[in-house]
Amino acid sequence: MKVFAISDLHLSTSVEKPMDIFGDGWQNHFEHISADWKEKVSADDLVLLGGDMSWGITIEEARADYELVASLPGKKVVVKGNHDYYWNSLAKMRSAFSEFDFLQNNSYRYKAENDTKGIVVAGTRGWNLPSKDFTQEDEKIFNRELIRIDLSLADAKKKRQEGDVLVVMMHFPPFDASYQDSEFTKIFEKYEVDAVLYGHLHGKNVRVTKRLEKNGVNYFLTSCDLVDNKLIEICDLH
Repeated sequence: MKVFAISDLHLSTSVEKPMDIFGDGWQNHFEHISADWKEKVSADDLVLLGGDMSWGITIEEARADYELVASLPGKKVVVKGNHDYYWNSLAKMRSAFSEFDFLQNNSYRYKAENDTKGIVVAGTRGWNLPSKDFTQEDEKIFNRELIRIDLSLADAKKKRQEGDVLVVMMHFPPFDASYQDSEFTKIFEKYEVDAVLYGHLHGKNVRVTKRLEKNGVNYFLTSCDLVDNKLIEICDLH
């Protein structure tokens, strides 16, 4: 089983929110993603989707977007993004979109029959990091997200078997532009996470490093426009 990742699809099948107004990288972006996906991913592979899936406000508005992604090969795991307004509860998401697994204070373990090891996936949305412009509401949400990732990783620790790869999905970056330590990175190191995926960042002028290693943890940027609308291969469990 191969593991791939991409985020920030920002689909708008049922609502009027075209993304190509934000630059050439968004011109027919899902067609490019879909073509790359079909070329790389088999039915037994795993695709990790890091939030901002749909511009729909309600589950019904988001349904057509999820159906587009569901039609593509592979098992799929989704974490919430800051624009996924339709995401009210884990139970409602599972009921509405049964073809997907969803992360919210939980984790999943996957292992194909012929794999030499498994993968455990944890995650949470995350939030903006503390700054001089941080409000009381920001602090409340930030602290709640720290609790959520700790709950998710505690659950992952119970499921992780010897040799398993432990991957965290986030929507927001877990560090600032200078890649300094944060409360999130400290938690990842505590749980001996192998890889962390994040998105949220967009635009040609964003200063990013698409992949970096920090204190033993590998970090992957997955925002679709910044990775040329192609899935990133995270690992091959064979």
